[in-house]
Amino acid sequence: MNKVTTTINTKRLFFRSKIRKNLVFLLLALQFTACVKNEKTFKTESFRTTSGYGYSIILKNKIIIRQSIIPVIGDTKSFTTEGDALKVADLVVKKLNQNISPTVTKNDLILLKIKL
Repeated sequence: MNKVTTTINTKRLFFRSKIRKNLVFLLLALQFTACVKNEKTFKTESFRTTSGYGYSIILKNKIIIRQSIIPVIGDTKSFTTEGDALKVADLVVKKLNQNISPTVTKNDLILLKIKL
């Protein structure tokens, strides 16, 4: 009878150690996935307009913003350079990543040194 009890105890210990190892692995995997930042990956592209440049902001292969004119100014004028368009696009992406309104102000354009 003693041998049977020892065998049962040995089997229980074996399964308990297996369960512990699996739980530790599962907890580590969950912790790792929780620490990974789920930041949205936006992509910016510039495009040529009839009078200059504009920009697009893309998320998951879908254009979510397409801006062909300089926002905020009273004129329907495109960006003079591709670099200017991309600077504003990067600012909008930064705002989107911070979960704030992606609107661009005249002050933003001045700080980015955008040619108006």
